[in-house]
Parts: sequence; C-alpha cells; structure tokens
Amino acid sequence: MILGTVLKGVGGLFTVLLDSEIDNEREISVRGRGAFRHEKIVLLPGDRVELEKNQDGSFFCKRILERKNSLIRPSLANLDYIFVVIPCKKPMPSLEIIDKMIAIAEFNKIEPVIIISKSDLDEGFAEEMYHIYKNSGFDTFITSSYSNEGVCDIYNYIKKIATEKSPICAFAGASGAGKSTLINALFPSLTLETGELSEKIERGKNTTRKSELFPLDSLIGKEYNGYLADTPGFSLLDFERFDFFSLNDLFYTFREFRELENQCKFTKCSHTKEQGCVIIEKIKNGEIEKSRHQSYIALYEILKKKPSWKK
Repeated sequence: MILGTVLKGVGGLFTVLLDSEIDNEREISVRGRGAFRHEKIVLLPGDRVELEKNQDGSFFCKRILERKNSLIRPSLANLDYIFVVIPCKKPMPSLEIIDKMIAIAEFNKIEPVIIISKSDLDEGFAEEMYHIYKNSGFDTFITSSYSNEGVCDIYNYIKKIATEKSPICAFAGASGAGKSTLINALFPSLTLETGELSEKIERGKNTTRKSELFPLDSLIGKEYNGYLADTPGFSLLDFERFDFFSLNDLFYTFREFRELENQCKFTKCSHTKEQGCVIIEKIKNGEIEKSRHQSYIALYEILKKKPSWKK
C-alpha cells in the first residue's frame, strides 16, 4: 500500500509527500481517480491518501483516508492547530470575524492559538486583545515582525507540539494581517511572498492564493514531525451561505461558555439576554469578555434565521 500526505494542489494536480521513498523520490505529483470528479470529491492539503500506479508509471489517488476534519476556508483537512493572526491595525481587525474563525475551529476540534500581530503599531490595543483571548482560555501571543517580539515564543511553541505529536498547523487570518511576514520571520528559508496594504481600503493584497503544507522536519530539524500551512487571507466567513455548524452547536463552540454547561437555571436559555442567565452574570462580573458574547449573539441571530433544511 502506497500512502502519503497531500501538500498542495493546483489545477487538478496534487503534490503528495510519500511515507516512504519510491525510486528515490519522496514528493510526487498525482491526480485523483476519475470517479472523484463525478462524486464531487475534492482533495485537500492535509489529506492522507492511498496511491496506485498507472501502467505508464505515473500515480493517481485511489482513496482518501478518513478525515479527522476538513475546513471550507481555509481549505485544509486533518488540522490540529490553527494560529489565528489578529493585526492591531492596518487592517483594523473585526473581532466578530475572528471569533467566527475560532468557533469553526472549536466545532472541528482544532485547537485555536491566538497571535496578536503588528503590536508596534498600537501596544495598548495589543495588550487589550491579549487580555480578551487569554482570559477566554486560549494560548495567546503578542508579536511584532518589525521588532521580532514574540517570534521566538511561537517558534518554541511549534517545536514543543511537533515533538509531542505529528500536528498539522495552519496560520489563518484576514488579508494583510501579516501571516506570511510572520511565517518568514519564524522560518526564513520559506521566503513566502508578502504584500503591501492598500491604503485606500485598508485591505491586504492576498499574496497567498492556495493553502500549502510545509513539512516541519525540513523547517526545524529531522527530529520534528508534522506540517505547517500558510493559507489565503479572508475578510468574510459567510455563515448564511455555508453550513459551518448549526444553532444547536453554537454554545459549544465558545469554550468559556461550555465550561458553564448545566449551571444556567434556564433549561432552554439562549444565553443572549435572559435575566439570571449564568453567562450574562459572568459578563457583568467581568469573568467573560463582552466582545466574545457580542460575537456569540451575532452568530446566534444568523443561525436562528437559517431555514430548517439548511441546519
């Protein structure tokens, strides 16, 4: 059995890193079997695949092994960690969009790690963002690629998880958040393309157009396992168009809420405005961040309105 991991795909051709060398090759290009197109099966970076050899000596993907998870945006499979990059300014972050990304990760059992980038542009705002997400239960870092602040801490964090398991880690965030710049600071050998911010609309140029995995053993050292992904930037996570999860799942995608499950005195509490709701009380006491609850309410209103056949 020939097994490997999909690193990237362009125009129906996929680069696969083989578990074991074949003819002194570890990376090969493959296509999916013909039935994939008819069955609307799409190979994603991160997919574990079984390959088979054609008569002409080329390879094709015979089967996708069972996925642990898969995301629409960024388009990746079998993710373990997602490093959510939040810029202090340029562009100004939308915490609602950030919290949507975190909620999607939580639903898919992907561990979110929060990175506050461009701290040199507004140190006070960086500290405020750090407090929000650290207080909400996430590993959180403040970074500045300009001064190299925090880069070593993230590098050591990745090294630690890459010795404990073989993780697939992705950097994600809004266009212009500084993902590629940060990855270049962490791993200079990658020399990823970075873009300037549009001054007119304060939006980054999307220099990363496809998700791609990079083996960590080639970036850090042979004793480290797993993969790192750079992903295209996003400015919208459309819950009205895509089915990321249902209203019934929403509560469990906010980790500081689900820790209080069964503590609310209302059995069918929406946790949006009910007097006496344990979540509302924790917000009043400063134990739950107000911005996180605002994001929860925004998602609640969207998911509540979705037709039942879409839930």
